[in-house]
Amino acid sequence: MMAAPGAAAPATWVYVSNADSQDISVFHLDRAAGALKPVATVPVGGVAMPMVVSRDKKFLYVASRSQPFRVLTFAIDGATGGLKKLGESALADSMASIDIDASGRWLLAASYGGNKITVNSIGADGLVGAVQQLIPTAPNAHAIHPDPAGRYVFATSLGGDNLSSWRFDAKTGQLTANDPPLVNVAPAKTGPRHFLWNKAQTHVYLLNELDGGVDVFAYDGTKGAMRHLQRSSVMPAGFTGKPWAADLQLSADGRYLYGSERTSSTLTTFKVDPATGLLQTAGTTLTEKTPRSFAVDSSGKFLVSAGQGSHAVSLHSIDAATGVPGTAISQPAGKNPNWVEIVDF
Repeated sequence: MMAAPGAAAPATWVYVSNADSQDISVFHLDRAAGALKPVATVPVGGVAMPMVVSRDKKFLYVASRSQPFRVLTFAIDGATGGLKKLGESALADSMASIDIDASGRWLLAASYGGNKITVNSIGADGLVGAVQQLIPTAPNAHAIHPDPAGRYVFATSLGGDNLSSWRFDAKTGQLTANDPPLVNVAPAKTGPRHFLWNKAQTHVYLLNELDGGVDVFAYDGTKGAMRHLQRSSVMPAGFTGKPWAADLQLSADGRYLYGSERTSSTLTTFKVDPATGLLQTAGTTLTEKTPRSFAVDSSGKFLVSAGQGSHAVSLHSIDAATGVPGTAISQPAGKNPNWVEIVDF
């Protein structure tokens, strides 16, 4: 284990879940040096994939996609980046995505193979409780997120070409169908995968796995309604292979949107119009092989990309003038790295 920064110094930690080595790689993001420094490897004992950090940064939740399906709760040591396992709880299936509602009391999960979404309770001690609601969905539920206000929850169906739309009661943790209950995505068979809101909660950005399309929706937070505005693409110019888009992230200031594409192993940068939310392609950057997941740090100066095919992570410095990530600095992670979380202390 390498030495970590002093406890008094502010620090930024990067957590990468590795499915096949069944562990989490911990790195220190040294912004001054422009370097990602290995700190520790934490065993999970299962196929570690989706992760989410609690809003108070006290806990890291990691879902295992191997039997028995479960979510592990780790306490985060802000001074060292260390993870201490507190416990584990049963999940209803192999979950492709997990998230936490705005109150911090409920864990939401979506199962790709199980075609379902679920809600688990979270106790005051940070530990996840039993499944308290299970809802079947159209095929291949992939991502699930509450809107920033915590009033509505959406989940993508990659096989159903839609997002299911739910009213959410933060007191009871209950989901009930919104009106309308679905946001349909066109054209068909594009495979809605990952999505997110801008900070102002006025727009939703959706990445489609099967054609690399990026959809922009206007969002009405009073009704939990989406209206389609634009379709762009993460596919590099001249690309002729089979699209396999993966992840979507916004810079903290909302000026740039990034998308990863696994067949070409590229990151595409979009400039976001602050008034309309519409996208303009700004550049394409080569990254780790098969970049399933990546994250942008809170300063907007660095992007960390995980390569499933290279078993490595890349640190990209982001050009302040264009928002485009520069040449990658690569280093080993665990086997089959697939999810990245960055936490500031």
